[in-house]
Amino acid sequence: MQKTELPPKPTETVPDFSKTSRRFRGGRALGLLIGTVVLFGAIALVSDTFLKPYTMFIIARQIAFSILIALSQAVCLVVGGMNLSVGAIGSMATVILGLCFQELKLNAWQAVPITLIFGVVSGAINGLIITRLRINSFIVTLSLMFVYMGLRSGISGGSPYIIPQDFGFIGQTAIFGVSWVFVLVCLILLFTGYMFSYTVFGRHMLATGGNENAARLCGIATDAIVFKAHVISGLLAALAAVLWASMIGSCAPETGDSWLIGSFAVSIIGGTGLNGGVISIAGIFLGGTIFVLINYGLIEIKANPYFANSFLGALIMLAIVLDRIREIVGEGKRKS
Repeated sequence: MQKTELPPKPTETVPDFSKTSRRFRGGRALGLLIGTVVLFGAIALVSDTFLKPYTMFIIARQIAFSILIALSQAVCLVVGGMNLSVGAIGSMATVILGLCFQELKLNAWQAVPITLIFGVVSGAINGLIITRLRINSFIVTLSLMFVYMGLRSGISGGSPYIIPQDFGFIGQTAIFGVSWVFVLVCLILLFTGYMFSYTVFGRHMLATGGNENAARLCGIATDAIVFKAHVISGLLAALAAVLWASMIGSCAPETGDSWLIGSFAVSIIGGTGLNGGVISIAGIFLGGTIFVLINYGLIEIKANPYFANSFLGALIMLAIVLDRIREIVGEGKRKS
């Protein structure tokens, strides 16, 4: 009997969304760089104190916080989700840090890990509910945002906690005139860029956000990727809370109240795709810089502070519209 050989099964490959992300980064980063230079120059012309070393120290520190908070949002956006509880996790982490210092009398080497563990656990709770129960990340993180905000208010009573004096070292000191917070966040940003460009986990995150069904068919454990993204998000939010407490010299429960709009603004302006699959590390850095410079510029020109959020909201909408126009033009070119 003649043997019939079956044709070999086609091997499925993981879609390389990192190439799309790199193409996106190139055009966006150049535009953001030009915008940053123009904005920097304009503020320098209208402000006498802008270029002074102390002002640069303060601004660099604010940029670092904007970047870190944006990263905690971007890692969720890139896998096709979101985390509305970023600020609430930061608030609750601040209260936990304060309790460790003031009530439990722990030192920094004990209090900080406990606070970061809370961030990991809160992110894990988000990820488990989203992946196991198949509930939209918007609903899950919105609900837990209110849970954490209520807990922080109930536990703290709205009063700040006292922290050890030497805990302000990272947040209030500099190395060669550059804030330690800025140095630390830049290292985190560089590591994140390496992860997305050169590691399997980073490429799987991009693939999951780009097309979750295709990624799953290619053998990627998409639920595990989404879960890990939320864990990283919670960890970064808790780290931001620790650094913020070090900067201001106390654990204020209202920490994180203004983080949500900033996390989306910097991520979106910086080129992180709302539909997932695209992230720009250089864009997040420049987006954080632009975000802080705009806020500083509004203060310098004595603009009505009540209009600040309207301006930032319009800026986010402009970034979204331009991205959509870019996608439409790209689709048209591919079809032709």
